[in-house]
Amino acid sequence: MRSPIDDYLQRVLRECRDDGGGEIAAGNRELERADPSSFGIALATIDGTVYTAGDADHEFSMQSIAKVPGYALALRDRGLDGVLERVDTEPSGDAFNEISLEAQTGRPRNALINAGAVAVHDMIAGADASERVDRIVDLVSTLAGREVSVDEKVHAAELESDDHNTALAYLLRAAGKLDCEPEEVVDGYAAQCAIRVSCRDLAVMGSVLSNGGLSTTSDERLLDGWIARHLLSVMATCGMYDGSGSWMARVGIPAKSGISGAILGVLPGQVGLAVWSPRLDAQGNSARGVAVFERLSRDMELHMMHVAPSGRPALRSVSERDGATFVELQGDVRFAGAEIVASRACEGFSTTAVVIDLTHVRVMDDAARRLVREVEQRLSDDHDTRIEDPHDLMDDAPDDDQR
Repeated sequence: MRSPIDDYLQRVLRECRDDGGGEIAAGNRELERADPSSFGIALATIDGTVYTAGDADHEFSMQSIAKVPGYALALRDRGLDGVLERVDTEPSGDAFNEISLEAQTGRPRNALINAGAVAVHDMIAGADASERVDRIVDLVSTLAGREVSVDEKVHAAELESDDHNTALAYLLRAAGKLDCEPEEVVDGYAAQCAIRVSCRDLAVMGSVLSNGGLSTTSDERLLDGWIARHLLSVMATCGMYDGSGSWMARVGIPAKSGISGAILGVLPGQVGLAVWSPRLDAQGNSARGVAVFERLSRDMELHMMHVAPSGRPALRSVSERDGATFVELQGDVRFAGAEIVASRACEGFSTTAVVIDLTHVRVMDDAARRLVREVEQRLSDDHDTRIEDPHDLMDDAPDDDQR
């Protein structure tokens, strides 16, 4: 059975293709060559399932999204207090490349603007810029589940247009917030921005952060839980630059954008999301990407303030008896819980009858109702399928045209 989530992402891709306008980033000859029609979406769950649409496997440079793994390494190497001595966690309210240093301390306002990211790169352990970049590449590869590398052409183009970041580095050095030579730090920072990834890679990275730093395909811990929590906290308040406040109010998903046209989003405990389309809005965020995230947040009720997490797994059991497969759900079921049912249904059932049992479910949101209903309808093509709903939880399910 084809998952309804795949079809939903295809529909979002189609309907958002003409949204937002925007222009391709200027100032880097490699980024300027991007095809404005490129458009990809990826969604990765904390149980390891990945859904994609469009150009989700096309590679592009991470640009400012690389600030997130760089920040993670600095936190790992220096500890939170050590990093906070040099970089604050407050929204700047300014564009990403503004000189946003605290007047009294000389600290950049946060690690996700350029001044902060340059200071953070300096704090990553390594004998030189090359060693620091190699460590960032290794972490991105670990989180994405495959080997990635630096695009040397993009790196060279970054250095050709990096006078502003070089000026920031000298200013940080003068404020006592930089140990290495400014040119060395800027070289390393430019290289980390040039790491090549895809939407799929970013979504998988996001799912690991969503899972508190644990792998979504094994029990391995890939990142300390406190680091994942801190990253998401700063992404929530600072990740979309001077548009971070309105983003959190409208979309409600901690996120980080890059001028190559990518946006990484992480909904704690549920999913990692990524969108890539090169045309940018006035804040330097992907115009189509913003439209897609607004749509996903609304349709799937992914706003992080929507409901408190239940803490219980939504899938209670899958068992066979009396010639039927019983799929039992429990607790508070939202999109991520209903997705587990869709994922399990895609694996197939050996019995002729399937019962989706909601006896132990306390509440369901609209996104979960829609998805469970769609799974029932698709299973009905090959099975005698019904929903056991003693509490009438499915009665409030809206029609598709009411979304």
